[in-house]
Amino acid sequence: MRELSRVLVLGLGNDMLTDDAVGLHVARAAGARLAGRTDAVVRETMEMGLALLDEIVGFESLVVVDAIQTGRAPAGRIHEFGSGELEGRRLSAPHFLGVGETLFLGGRLGLPMPRRVRVVAVEVEDPFTLGKGMTAAVEAAVQDAAARVVGLVDELCASAGAAPAAPAP
Repeated sequence: MRELSRVLVLGLGNDMLTDDAVGLHVARAAGARLAGRTDAVVRETMEMGLALLDEIVGFESLVVVDAIQTGRAPAGRIHEFGSGELEGRRLSAPHFLGVGETLFLGGRLGLPMPRRVRVVAVEVEDPFTLGKGMTAAVEAAVQDAAARVVGLVDELCASAGAAPAAPAP
């Protein structure tokens, strides 16, 4: 079993579907900023649904990063919400289908699930077209979203009663 860590940052997406890859890019950028810290782990996955249990079990806190298409905000806008707000949201990104349900099911199965969950989602223009590049507005939001993710990691660590861990020498 893996060593328990305080916070998991989990970037979701598909790097073959234009803007759907934004969660992966934000996770990479956040990972570079969090490099060497002992209180956070950054991962990327193209999995969804119950397969996410393998990633999230055993962490105290979780920050999910993904694409969202509400149709009510311009591409590149950064949304943030808690896991309880997943229910009832109409989201176009396929990874959100089941994140809330996966967390619930893991808890019902008695698995050690994250107690605190935050979602950072970037409004996308085109999450379904095959292609390697993201649209300009979504690409421009990556660094700001990564900064928000790092801020959430700091907040989650501080609310757990400890200061963020310094990078290893």
